[in-house]
Amino acid sequence: MFAPLGIQLVAQQELGIPEADEPHRTFVENALAKARHAAREGQLPAIADDAGLCIDAFGGLPGVDTAYYATQFGYEKGDANNVRALLEQMANVANRRAALVSTLVAMRSADDPEPLIAVGRAVGEITREPVGANGFGFDPVMFIPEFGKTFAQLPVEVKNANSHRGKAAKQMVELIRDNWL
Repeated sequence: MFAPLGIQLVAQQELGIPEADEPHRTFVENALAKARHAAREGQLPAIADDAGLCIDAFGGLPGVDTAYYATQFGYEKGDANNVRALLEQMANVANRRAALVSTLVAMRSADDPEPLIAVGRAVGEITREPVGANGFGFDPVMFIPEFGKTFAQLPVEVKNANSHRGKAAKQMVELIRDNWL
């Protein structure tokens, strides 16, 4: 998605940069911390993401703790266990509205006073059981009404274009084009 800008993305691990701490309670603060860390360590511009599942009935949780959701209920960390724990916790919940949220932060340097921030949201409902075999994470239980399917039932190109990360990336491309190029 960033190719039209002439930007080559390089994973921080390829540069020997360790993962940043994520001590904050919001996606934007964690993404900012990650981007600042990568820019500082790599001495290059950086783009970082923080993402998760926000469930209305749970006041927006699990939010920034999405990757570790299952561990709160005695399961090991992992996608299948996250889905299992979520379905167990929502068994008697009527309001199943949820959003997958991705926040991207781009910085020209670690001290950039004007980071670019893009947020993508994919709103849907949590199903009562997993449906579909594509994707990862909560894709099998994230039903998207506009498609009448879960993310795990959609072709990869459709999912990527309409997912929280796809929407955030499109927005970030425009922000970079408008502000930095």
